[in-house]
Amino acid sequence: MYKYFPKKRYKHTLEFLQSHISSSEGILDLGVENPFTKIMREHGFKVENTKGEDLDIDTSFIEKSSATVVTAFEIFEHLLSPFTVLKSIKADKLVASVPLKLWFSSAYRSKTDMWDRHYHEFEDWQFDWLLEKSGWKIIDRKKWTNPTKKIGIRPLLRWFTPRYYIIYAERIKNSDH
Repeated sequence: MYKYFPKKRYKHTLEFLQSHISSSEGILDLGVENPFTKIMREHGFKVENTKGEDLDIDTSFIEKSSATVVTAFEIFEHLLSPFTVLKSIKADKLVASVPLKLWFSSAYRSKTDMWDRHYHEFEDWQFDWLLEKSGWKIIDRKKWTNPTKKIGIRPLLRWFTPRYYIIYAERIKNSDH
């Protein structure tokens, strides 16, 4: 088990997940297997991942899943239409995190990987509204910073400005999903 997490957000994400989700519940994690999938499994969670399909176009795997929980850690910012994915979820519980929009930095865009770019970097109220509009009620939320060891104004601002936002939400029962 990890005593040291390779990324600060992994520690915060795991603590938040453990505070809301029982390890006995089945989880569908949106996105391909990744280092955090391994961390969840090492902490007793039963996790299945989507297979790399373009979730903007194909939500069939999500729709067929029998998992009671869906997790989406830094996934929605890569989608053109996160609303469609959120509406397709059949599970009653959602734990999701997104990078927040930073007023002093432009949206992330890889110069080498066409899939590794952010179409959305949300303000917290925007993500809340997206969840509400797609049939979810936020039960808990948390933010944290992502400081760097670089020198400069923007790295200094990262010590004080939240970069990540995580929510635990439950499906609104009368929502037509």
